[in-house]
Amino acid sequence: MSHDDQRHHSRNRHRRDHRRKGREAGQHQEEEQGEASRGQSPGLVRPAHHRGSGPGRAVAAGPCRPPARRDRALGLTATMFEPLFLTDMLLAFSVMIAAAILGWRPGRWVLYGAAALVAARLIVSMLLFLGGPQLAGTRLLLQLPLAVLPLTVAFVWPVAAARRVAAVGVALSALWLFIPYAQEETLLTLALSLAAMGATWALTARRGPWATLGFVAAPAAVLFLAYQANVAVPMGSHGHHAETAAVSTSVTALAGPRDRAPDVRTTLTAAHGKVTLGSGRQIDALTFNGRSPGPQIRVRKGQLLEVTLRNTDVEEGVTLHWHGVDVPNAEDGVPGVTQEAVRPGGTHVYRFVPDRAGTFWYHTHRDSSLTIERGLFGSLIVEDEQVPKAVEKIIFTHLWPGTDDPIAAFDTADRPARQVIAAGEPVLLRLINSSEEPHRLHLGGTPYTVAAIDGNTIPGATPMTPGTDLLLAAGGRFDVAFTMPAGAVTVSIDVNEIPNTAALAFSPDGSAAPAKLGTGPLFDPLRYGTAGPVEKVTHDRTYEVRLDDGFGFAQGSFTYVSSSINGRLYPAVPTLVVAEGERVKVRIVNRSLIDHPMHLHGHGVRVLSRNGTAAAGTWRTDSLNVAPGEIFEIDFTADNPGIWMDHCHNFKHAADGMVMHLAYAGITSPFEEAHIPE
Repeated sequence: MSHDDQRHHSRNRHRRDHRRKGREAGQHQEEEQGEASRGQSPGLVRPAHHRGSGPGRAVAAGPCRPPARRDRALGLTATMFEPLFLTDMLLAFSVMIAAAILGWRPGRWVLYGAAALVAARLIVSMLLFLGGPQLAGTRLLLQLPLAVLPLTVAFVWPVAAARRVAAVGVALSALWLFIPYAQEETLLTLALSLAAMGATWALTARRGPWATLGFVAAPAAVLFLAYQANVAVPMGSHGHHAETAAVSTSVTALAGPRDRAPDVRTTLTAAHGKVTLGSGRQIDALTFNGRSPGPQIRVRKGQLLEVTLRNTDVEEGVTLHWHGVDVPNAEDGVPGVTQEAVRPGGTHVYRFVPDRAGTFWYHTHRDSSLTIERGLFGSLIVEDEQVPKAVEKIIFTHLWPGTDDPIAAFDTADRPARQVIAAGEPVLLRLINSSEEPHRLHLGGTPYTVAAIDGNTIPGATPMTPGTDLLLAAGGRFDVAFTMPAGAVTVSIDVNEIPNTAALAFSPDGSAAPAKLGTGPLFDPLRYGTAGPVEKVTHDRTYEVRLDDGFGFAQGSFTYVSSSINGRLYPAVPTLVVAEGERVKVRIVNRSLIDHPMHLHGHGVRVLSRNGTAAAGTWRTDSLNVAPGEIFEIDFTADNPGIWMDHCHNFKHAADGMVMHLAYAGITSPFEEAHIPE
């Protein structure tokens, strides 16, 4: 398969994201009652408030719980967001048709029809507003006023010119739903819209109905070109160089220890190869040391790990990113930011000391939408001597490239598999999602405990009812613990309506076949475990990140993308600059129709709330799945200097431009690549 064919296949898979959104109503109800692992990291941009690093009013670490009525409204709207959003898109499209007819034939009944459609949009927008003003976006502040005000004038003063002005306003009110723009472009959008309506009023009598079409198209074209100019900012202006400081430090200086021998040393060699799945199907793969998943790396917390990366023949280039490990910046493995990609025949050495035990993984960060899917990934287990001994199973949930649909597998097992575990043995399943889709895992046959999320131990974790499902974010990890019963334990996977037969059955004699498991209640990390001690926190900076749909250029094609951050695509998304020691709060709002697993490098984050409901336990993560209509508040401490990638871990979204950076003041990078570091 050629490189272009692989890209085409990746785009086809991305289109299936939209099919996934037709989830059954029962599942939506489960999500309202407490849907699991929705979220991740700061896609950090555009400060909503910055208090600076000086003293400020102390606030609670997690926001106070809103009144119960407010909680219910937020949860209801999050559940309803997708149908409401789709309804609004359909209405907006209908509004544009009605506006075209009104501009051409400004009759009374057409005016009534346009007004009815605008009124329906107003109702939908108010329902979205119940979930928070962020979900309604600019509908109530800009889009609908552009329609309502001229429509009102047209009813009061029923002349053809007024109705044609109303047609322009109505059309623009719908058009701005489909063309995203940055917050700083709001005044430009308003000015262009008012200019179009004013020009229509002045000239339509002389130039006829074609003027209406022209005055709708002109501001749309101007704003669209301005938007594309922002998207096309030359590489290098996206903030590799943080704000001016008296003394600057290169990312190359922020490296792991070089003054002593490593405690653990290994080599990973990337090369083309074949991977045979459980069904016998062979994959034209990319491998580490001739296999995929790559070799398991084990190190003890506090030990110095040295990994030498060699590239035999991977034309795209290769790096190693240590997903979830807060490594020194130079060891992060992001081409064009912390290093150059390792070309065929080249090598690169990584050195770092993990300071936290847990389940992590490594993967390349060059052309991730293709190279990880084909096999350039493996597990990194950081051990702690205090962890009780258990039968341990490291399991990747992966989507291998297929002819039509991707092939779901546990590691390489795409067919039911059986394994032996003696009854009474403590068991630890380390589950890792190495794909770009969230995976719903069914686990039946025994109660189980979620011992850790993304390498973070959960205080006060309690057993879950057998049959409780887990939603594992792209890039995310769950440590699942249980005592092996006398009967069988089954793990199966559900991937967005893509048919699959992957399942694992554990039993004392290995003879049990996997049970057929239906959809169960969904584990909710927001309500799991116990909260830590109450701490007073002053957030030095507060930011808001909006994830949107809209038309734009991605990978050289004009298409509808679900990949913008605050109305922009990489490299036009501004870099967030912080100072070491600052406490940063981020609100992430998903106004698109697609899940976005957000991942900030170099930092773990704490989840404060979801859709206004405060976290009941201690939920720390590095891969936060943000579903459509969800609003997360998270925070983190800026305690790892560098320039850090912050992106959607759906690799296709990152390739389209859902990427930005977190940069510390005074840190610079000598690396540049004319390629999105996805």
